[in-house]
Parts: sequence; C-alpha cells; structure tokens
Amino acid sequence: MAKSQQTFNKSEKEKKRLKKRELKAKKKEERRANSVKGGKLEDMLAYVDEYGRLTDTPPDPANKIVVEAEDIVLGIPKKEDYEAEDPTKEGKVSFFDSSKGFGFIINSQTQEKHFVHVSGLIDEIQENDKVSFELEKGLRGMNAVKVKKI
Repeated sequence: MAKSQQTFNKSEKEKKRLKKRELKAKKKEERRANSVKGGKLEDMLAYVDEYGRLTDTPPDPANKIVVEAEDIVLGIPKKEDYEAEDPTKEGKVSFFDSSKGFGFIINSQTQEKHFVHVSGLIDEIQENDKVSFELEKGLRGMNAVKVKKI
C-alpha cells in the first residue's frame, strides 16, 4: 500500500492559507460596499472645533471670534520688549594654572563653573581672586571672557 504524499502538517498549512485568502476577499468586498465613490462633499468634510479637535459637525457661527490682521504677531517679539540683562557677572577663581594658561571661575549667583583661558583675561588672576567676567559660548559650554579683578 502506498503512503499518502499529503502529510498532516502540509494539509494544515494549506487550510490556513485558504482561510487567510477567504478573509482577505471578505475584507475587500466590505471595503467596496462601504466606499463612498461619488459621495457628497459635505460627507467628506471635517471641521475643527475651538479646542482643536476634528469633528464632523460645522462650528456654531455665534461662537465666532473676529481677529484683526494687525493684531497677529508673527515671529519673535522685538528686543526692546525684553529687559536688558547685565552681561557682566561676578565670581571667584576656583582654580587657575598660569603655566598651562587655563582655569575655572565659579559664578557667585548661580554657583556654576565656567572655563577661562589666558586669551580671555584682561588682568592677571590667581586662585581665590574675586573677578567680573562675561560669558561666551564655547565648544564645550560657556566660557568666561573679559575677566577683570575686582
């Protein structure tokens, strides 16, 4: 007697594949039945309510707010609107190596450490000197420049 060429595993895979194909065909038919080809424009519109959510109902004209075009500000406010912050800060030299030409200053207000290089010095400084300085963006953070002894 010859053995069947169709094993149980093969037949199970074939059943799964056929079932998947049937489900795909059913979904395709449902999409075709529910599609709105040639529908009205009103059915396809979406509206945004006052809270920014999408709705299918148009907004109430009684809640409309009128805004003048001149009142709309685009971009960043002008500099004169800001308070002018004093760029000079005060601090204390926590470390300075004159042979290598660099050190660190601790800001007296924020307690942040800022790198200082000899090229940014106006007066000669040593450790524990009180100094005034300005900050400048460097490669690894803010650097102290225009450093003067107080």
